[in-house]
Formats: sequence, structure tokens, C-alpha cells
Amino acid sequence: MVMEAVAALRREVVDVLKRRFVGRDEVVDLIALAVVAGEHLFLHGPPGTAKSALIRQFATAVRGRYFEYLLTRFSEPNEVFGPIDLVRLREGTVATVTTGMLPEAEFVFLDELFNANSAILNNLLSVLNERVYRRGAEVHHLPMLSLFSASNHLPEDDALRALFDRFLLRCHVDNLRREAMPRLLTAGWALESAEPPESSVSAADLRELARQVYRVDLSGIAERYAEVVFKVRDLGIALSDRRAVKVMKLVAASAVLCGRQAATASDLWVLRYVWDREEQIGPLASLVAAVLEPQAGDPTAHPLAAVPERVDGEELARQLDAVGAELQDGPLSLTAAARLRERVADLADRAAWLPDDATRGHLLGRTAKLLERLG
Repeated sequence: MVMEAVAALRREVVDVLKRRFVGRDEVVDLIALAVVAGEHLFLHGPPGTAKSALIRQFATAVRGRYFEYLLTRFSEPNEVFGPIDLVRLREGTVATVTTGMLPEAEFVFLDELFNANSAILNNLLSVLNERVYRRGAEVHHLPMLSLFSASNHLPEDDALRALFDRFLLRCHVDNLRREAMPRLLTAGWALESAEPPESSVSAADLRELARQVYRVDLSGIAERYAEVVFKVRDLGIALSDRRAVKVMKLVAASAVLCGRQAATASDLWVLRYVWDREEQIGPLASLVAAVLEPQAGDPTAHPLAAVPERVDGEELARQLDAVGAELQDGPLSLTAAARLRERVADLADRAAWLPDDATRGHLLGRTAKLLERLG
């Protein structure tokens, strides 16, 4: 039964969405992981990168109740959780009309989360922590599978950082590269007229998969996991004891999505998404790649456990030298400058995977200076 549900989820939902949304395989896989683990996913990046569309179509495919809202500084709790029932209020009872609102949703997407004011913020903390919404004497136990959010900036205020801490998974989503644009336009145009995906998978099936998470045997990777947690902390990432325990749910969920009853070292790929600040993404990816390298080629591994091709630091340095030489040749046209910016950004992405801290830092510093010169 579990294997059938996993296979159907992959075939009828995950693979379908990967075909529809060009260059968003990572996000699709993380949505599935978040739902099965019962954890929350934060997407960091600019608007217009299909974040809400992906989550909406995932929810539609499994016939899940969906709620979406764009938060502003002026948003009120009524707009998210539902208004007061005026009829019952006249009778002396405080009750909330939750029809179509967050308390009844199984999939929730809150855009620009960090615009939330204190009135909404306080409620969201209990929603994320306990899946409970309270208003006066009212207590609503929420059917929510996962809450997803997005913003193009990270929080600095302590109260907002407490909210951010509740998102165990963090993924950076950027606009696609130039070479992907033809496929994006073709797929995007087809998506405009496509019917929402349908599948045999239901929200109830996802709840059953979530229950399987607690039956996964983690004993085989417990010692290795503990070692990696301390290496992650050495990068300056605030992976508290509480979060370290919760990340084990992600490890177990990865095993479930791979149809296994026991976790392997390949499931430690989930640690790639526990960063706090944008500058930690590259070093963390490099650390996790080194952990996963001995598992390369494992046919039972999750797709996101794949290790990228080994990066040659000397070759990257030569390519950066070539970019610098082009800049010395004289003023660039707008097209040429855009081409070079994209090239340097790609080199920066590749440099982030270098295992040597000094080399990685040096090359990332060079790419940052070049990008600054290119505007």
C-alpha cells in the first residue's frame, strides 16, 4: 500500500509538475518532502518564479483544500483566519467563520510572510508549532499538512526570526538562466491553457505516508548524522538541538519517498536546506556534497541526493580571468553586459560547490567583485 502510494505520488504528481514547470524540479521535490514530513517550506527569491503556482497545482493534484494570501503590513487576522460570526456574537458567543480560510486548509501559501504584523504573527506561531488557531475561548485544530511561504528578503527583526525558525526547509529560487528561456516560454504558454493536474493520490494518502515517517529505522545513520550536525554548526548555522531532532523527520521522509523502511546516508541531502543566511547556501551545499559523495550511484537514493560533477577551481579561476579581460577591453553593450553577468553568476554557483574553504571563498569574492562591476 505504501509503495503504491509513493509510486503514484511520484508518477502522477511529482513527475507531472516537473514536466510542466521548467527548471523547478528541486522545488517540486521539496514540496513533496515537506508534506510527507509534516514540516514547513520557505522559498526565498524574487516574485514571478512560479512558487505559488507550483504549490497550488500540487494541492489541486491531490484534491487538497488550498488557501493562499499575500500579506502586507496592513493585513488583518480576519483576512487570513476568517471574520467574526456576527450572528453568534449577538448571542454572546465569539466564533469565527472559517469557511475557505486558513483554518480549513490542508495546503497554505503565505506570500511575503515577513510583512506580517504582530496580530497575525502571534497567531502564525501557534499555527506553525501546534497546528492550532485560538481566538478567545475558541480552539481550532487545523487539518494543515504543510504551510509554505515566500519572500525576496530574509528577516532581521527578532520576532520575525522566531517565525522563520519554524520553517525547517529553506530553498533559494531564482529566475532561470538564459539557456532555459526557450523551454520556459514553450512550457509556460502550454501551462496557460492546461487543465490542473489530477491524480489518484489524495490528501488522505499523504497523511498515511506522513505516519510512515515514524516507522523508518534511523539507527543505521544516527552516528553519521550526529557528526554532520556538528559540521553544519561549525559553518555558523544555528542548528539547535530542537531543530536537529526535527531534521530527522526530513531524513525519514526522504527514505519514505524512496520506498525504503530504513534511512541511509544518502538521505542526509536534506541538510542542504537548513541554512539561515544566503551566504551560507554555498558552503553548506559543499559540505553536504562531501557527505553524499561516497553514496554516489546508489539506485535507491532520492533525486536530490545526486552529487554535482566535481568542480575544478583552477578552471573556474581561468574563466574569471577571461571575464576580467573582457571588461578591460572597453565599454560593453547592454546585451554583452547581461551575457557576462549571467556567465559570472553561473561561475559563482559552481564555485559554491568547491570543498576547500579558502579556494571557495577566494573565487566567490572574485565573482562578487565582477558582478559589482557589471552592475
